[in-house]
Amino acid sequence: MNIHEYQAKELLRTFQVPVPDGEPAFTPNEAASAARTLGAGRFVVKAQIHAGGRGKAGGVRFAASPQEVADITSELLGKVLVTHQTGPEGKEVGRVLVERATPPKSELYLSNLLDRKTRCPMLMASAAGGMNIEEVAETSPDKIIRIPIDPAIGLLPYQARKVLSALEIPTEIWRQGTSMILGVYRAFWELDAALVEINPLILTEENTLLALDAKMNFDSNALFRHKQVAALRDLSEEDPQEIAASEHDLSYVRLDGNIGCMVNGAGLAMATMDIIKLFGGSPANFLDVGGGASTDQVREAFKILASDPNVQAIFVNIFGGIMRCDVIAEGIIQAVADTGLNLPLIVRLEGTNVEEGRKKLLQSGLPIKTGDSMSAAAQLAVQAAETA
Repeated sequence: MNIHEYQAKELLRTFQVPVPDGEPAFTPNEAASAARTLGAGRFVVKAQIHAGGRGKAGGVRFAASPQEVADITSELLGKVLVTHQTGPEGKEVGRVLVERATPPKSELYLSNLLDRKTRCPMLMASAAGGMNIEEVAETSPDKIIRIPIDPAIGLLPYQARKVLSALEIPTEIWRQGTSMILGVYRAFWELDAALVEINPLILTEENTLLALDAKMNFDSNALFRHKQVAALRDLSEEDPQEIAASEHDLSYVRLDGNIGCMVNGAGLAMATMDIIKLFGGSPANFLDVGGGASTDQVREAFKILASDPNVQAIFVNIFGGIMRCDVIAEGIIQAVADTGLNLPLIVRLEGTNVEEGRKKLLQSGLPIKTGDSMSAAAQLAVQAAETA
């Protein structure tokens, strides 16, 4: 789960990470009021969307007065920002963050994330922070410091000081810097975050460190332990199909293809997407109904697939171990009845109660194509999508 920048900063503040003074605003009047409260000579107005690259897309603007803050906010609200992380469809701005503008002496990068290679938390830092950090990671990876963290011990002060030394932070502020880096790690660990990223972390003209921007996302499986974090979820930033899937405990990720996939098991779902690509097709989603899905869940999964306007055909690929094929068949039949489906439907069933499942589908009178193997069924799905 992702949250907005201003929400991440409020969380980091509770871990003694220094952040700029600022307030979120949903209207131009609220933005002007926030600016007057801040009382600064110069302000920054930042569009709040769940994507990076806002500055390059015109989503970060400076202002010299509360009235100018209100004018900029009026321009940003409702605007669709297209960045390298949003895709071509972009994201609509529904709120802004108004802060005091703080000129940096230097821009740095700092983050905590879970590293797949070491299977441990990883502290990353670089003296080359700012908008082009992705380019730095690609062209000059040696400029990025990586420190694996033993999860049984946690981040230790000497490791934080090692980072400060590498970033050439003045020694007179190492105490503040150590406290800040340890605070970032505590926020990552204690809130079950998947990522805490500060970019840029700035050294100010007064020789203090400040988290000028902040990004956090969280392990959704751990949100039940963090009600205060779960309450920060902004549904307007999420895909409607993904929201519907989460409400029925379905694992769904929308993609940009045209073949809807419904599969039980993450490994089989990945293999299904691979074999669709192998035969020249393009999957429209990852959808795992799980090993013990009910008829209701199967029906809801089917509705989600059918609601995607890009889907030209649906491929149901089920191996019945815990999941029974006859249950899947009942869900498919009910879903088709509920949605009035008029898309090509290809079903491959194998495993527990497979004959009962196939019999139910045959007796339903539905125009369903079946494949005896995953390969044969995938080819039917690709052909159906191409001719739809």
